[in-house]
Amino acid sequence: MSHADLIRRTHAPHTLATLTRELRALGISPGINLLVHCSMRRIGFIAGGAQTLLQALLDTIGPHGTLMVPTHTSLNTDPARWENPPVPAEWVQTLRDASPAFDPLRTPSHLMGQLAELLRTWPGSRRSPHPVGSFAALGPAASKLVDNHPLLNEFGESSPLARLYDLDGYILLLGVGHERNTSLHLAEHRADFPAKSTITEGCAMLVDGRRTWLTYPMLALDTDDFPALGRDFEASHSAPDVRLAKVGNATSRLIHQPTLVDFATNWMELHRHPDD
Repeated sequence: MSHADLIRRTHAPHTLATLTRELRALGISPGINLLVHCSMRRIGFIAGGAQTLLQALLDTIGPHGTLMVPTHTSLNTDPARWENPPVPAEWVQTLRDASPAFDPLRTPSHLMGQLAELLRTWPGSRRSPHPVGSFAALGPAASKLVDNHPLLNEFGESSPLARLYDLDGYILLLGVGHERNTSLHLAEHRADFPAKSTITEGCAMLVDGRRTWLTYPMLALDTDDFPALGRDFEASHSAPDVRLAKVGNATSRLIHQPTLVDFATNWMELHRHPDD
């Protein structure tokens, strides 16, 4: 969306003061550990753009809170599996051979948005070492959240999502819906349902200092039912488990992550069954 479109959709510029006030009104309090999924365009025109929004979030959680964002690198996956868009079959091996190895300090996130990319490069931030499903965090709990993130546990029990659960953290869906809610992948790992299966993924990463293309098994993820799951959660829960309010122009949700993950685990076991 262009600046002209944002201006047309915004009554008055959103500022550090207005965003901070609205984030506090939503229920974000000092000291919390907060995973943010964000659509900047849904918020509208911000004076200072992503830098202002990031500063508003940091001011709201305060010096004892920690902010985490997804910094996934979907371009560092097996191109044979790409669908949106697919690549010609004759490109696949070239892409496997030529893609650079993931580097937490240098590899940019892909399709994660301006806020996530800004926090990834913000002084003092830390990024998890997973070559596909990394997260970046800033604050006193950053190391605990992201430092241990093994290849075979992208969104499971050794992931930053599970560490956020352990720390009694929260999710902020800022202008996005549950289809972007990565914490539901933790529930996928925990739930037992008939269609649960694994796939083979690939990525370029450093092994003993050398760029290597590795294949590895991972859970087959499915986001198709995330919106329905989210609607059922919101229909059966209220504050403090979920709060809805506007931040800028964006409908936003503050969600207690452990409550959501527990609900989603049970929901998937009830609803993820093949048609009779």
